Amino acid sequence: MATSSTELSVPWRPVTWSLEVLRILLHGPTGAGKSCFINSVQRILLGRNAIGALEQTARTGASFTRMIKTHRLKRSGGGRYPFVFCDIMGLEPEDAGGIQTEDIISVLEGRISDGYTFNPLSPITADSPKYNRYPHPCHKVHCLVSILPADSIARMSDKVIDKMKTIRQKAAQMGMPQVVIMTKVDEACELVNRDLRKVYQSKKIKEKVQECSNKLGIPLNCIYPVKNYHAEITQDADVDVLILMALRDILNFANDYVEDLYE
Repeated sequence: MATSSTELSVPWRPVTWSLEVLRILLHGPTGAGKSCFINSVQRILLGRNAIGALEQTARTGASFTRMIKTHRLKRSGGGRYPFVFCDIMGLEPEDAGGIQTEDIISVLEGRISDGYTFNPLSPITADSPKYNRYPHPCHKVHCLVSILPADSIARMSDKVIDKMKTIRQKAAQMGMPQVVIMTKVDEACELVNRDLRKVYQSKKIKEKVQECSNKLGIPLNCIYPVKNYHAEITQDADVDVLILMALRDILNFANDYVEDLYE
């Protein structure tokens, strides 16, 4: 078929027409607030109460999240944002179950499809229908976010810390940016509980951030103390500010990583 006189046979500027998203993986010990962080971000972006990720209130020792789920956050005017959160099973000591370290590494590599139910006793195998043998770059994780509770960092199991270090090393080999979201700052410090704006004036929170850095080897400028929405049903500007500060940097780091990959 002849090409129209108004149409060039070859585009004068190449465009990738498929929409890709930034993929953010949240991982950490059971009960740290991974699902709660996702809901808090969605709530801020919508300006209303929202429950996209199922949460459990009690710390029962077992992860409430059992399968991998990708959360594409809604815009208040309709549509979705061009980034997603991957929510997975929590980390626990070997004798208590929890997600396998190998499974988290497979998620980093984009090899586990949405809806896979994790087996605490063994990692996914290549013959699983949810195993992605040939992951596209958009299936891979672009930023690894560790969720740690400020009120119990000192009591965290050494086995869980070792698992997180193993995952961090794999992410580092991939050149992937990594940050820590330190939740429950209001439960870790009475001063912050009374006034969230004192979070960066609190000696205790500063000590917790330093302890977090020492345990995982994450630089201080990549650790973000926040308070998730929990009991509140109305917006709190102070809660929003801390979470949005963290979200801004997470997305910037992820975007930089993707740009470097394509270059």
